[in-house]
Amino acid sequence: MFKKLFSKNSNRVESVFAYASGKLLNIEDVPDPIFSEKSMGEGVAILPSDGRIVAPVDGEIILIAPTKHALALKTTLGQEILIHIGLETVMLNGQGIELLIGLGDKVVAGQNIANIDLDFIKKNASSTVIPMVITNSEEDLFDFEWEDVNEVSAGETKIFKASCK
Repeated sequence: MFKKLFSKNSNRVESVFAYASGKLLNIEDVPDPIFSEKSMGEGVAILPSDGRIVAPVDGEIILIAPTKHALALKTTLGQEILIHIGLETVMLNGQGIELLIGLGDKVVAGQNIANIDLDFIKKNASSTVIPMVITNSEEDLFDFEWEDVNEVSAGETKIFKASCK
């Protein structure tokens, strides 16, 4: 009880914004069971309308896949957020993906962190859908309040609010 009472994160709320422009999808609708069955955690997905990807929230880049198809950031609240660029894109070996950040970089919500060649990914991967999951959501540290939106704009549309339990 005292740990929670004196935690630096208690009663803090963090808004998470769209990381791409396009159609917001429920994570359950992603055509990949790793995401749709929430094996990697709670989340959402965006079917992008352009190739710009932005930081969904302030944080620090904690993971960049060698093939550039996935990156993760740790937020100031402690959420560990993974953004997976397209489906079955690991085999592209980074082709069609330009990362604008490096490991350990601090980012702010709305900052452009990657550009993707949507046409290239459409032709060479199974899907352009971009899942975003909170990989530490299974630890039950956060409450999520999801927005009811369909079309989203990168860095502008709030998709959920997270707060520490």
